[in-house]
Amino acid sequence: MKNLHKLLLPLIVACCIHLSASAQNNAANDLIKQGIAFHNQGNYTDAVTKFNEALKVDPQNEYAHYELAFSLYELKKPTDAIPHLEIAAKSANKDLVVASYSLLASIYDQDNQSAKAFDIYNEAIKINPDYPQIYYNLGIAYSRAQRYPEAENAAIEAIKHNPKSASSQRLYALVCFHQNKRANALMGLCSFILLEPTGARAAEAYGNIQHILQGGVLKDANGKTTLQVSLSDQQEISTFNMAISMAMLSAQTKGLAGLALLEYQLKTTFGIVGELSAKKADKSFFDKFFVDYFYKLSQTNYMPALTHTIALTDPKADNANWGKQNTDQINGMATWLQNTPRGY
Repeated sequence: MKNLHKLLLPLIVACCIHLSASAQNNAANDLIKQGIAFHNQGNYTDAVTKFNEALKVDPQNEYAHYELAFSLYELKKPTDAIPHLEIAAKSANKDLVVASYSLLASIYDQDNQSAKAFDIYNEAIKINPDYPQIYYNLGIAYSRAQRYPEAENAAIEAIKHNPKSASSQRLYALVCFHQNKRANALMGLCSFILLEPTGARAAEAYGNIQHILQGGVLKDANGKTTLQVSLSDQQEISTFNMAISMAMLSAQTKGLAGLALLEYQLKTTFGIVGELSAKKADKSFFDKFFVDYFYKLSQTNYMPALTHTIALTDPKADNANWGKQNTDQINGMATWLQNTPRGY
């Protein structure tokens, strides 16, 4: 949600170009750009002031209404944002309409009006099905409502529309984890860390990976396990989960520990799941986007580099020294990642 106005910024610039003959609109657009600058600095109060000044100059400026709503939202004033979003949603520009709907739906979702939020998200998708952020936001809403299969489908669409989105891959992994799709979650989290290897979210993902490899199941805020798995999925999930268990048991017989253990478990799991997936006649998104990719990676010499990347947030891992001594590994994996396509 924080990047929506960045998506709209080129539209605002274009608007300034098209309306250059109007001094009134030029003044409003200058104020909007000043407001966006304040917003990007986290100064939402001054941003609101600039957007209000823009609306005094041009009361029907839809971009000013949207940006004002966005800053009000960040100021924890979602109710005040709603009427401005309703005006912005009447724009002739589909991206602006969908962005407005997306923020509006998020407000209703956070107000526990899930049904209303779902309706708005789905209406936005009808208007512009190619707007990537809407699928991610819809997935978040479904996840909050513990409708994990629907959240998974939304996350898949978000990834298809923006394969480099770390947040969408993290969402996919977490909602799969909630369904006990441990292989899906494992590869989703590994893929997420490749895009975002440091920070709190990466540390959380690393902890979840270890939990998955130890046979754990994700629990909700109340400590309960919530599984929503269709009968048709149960056999495959059971088979893939067994692959993780087999990797764990095999590792135990070898007496491995630390990153050597992690590398072995990842390589073995990727290999087993990859071989199982290769036998399928009808491959799913998971097979094409995640399994094929990590199966290929497991057959390269770059698993040590992957393992150290996955464990980059682990203070016990000697990642810095390993990195200095293995620059060829790191550069080789980086080249492989850049040149290896992913299908879906």
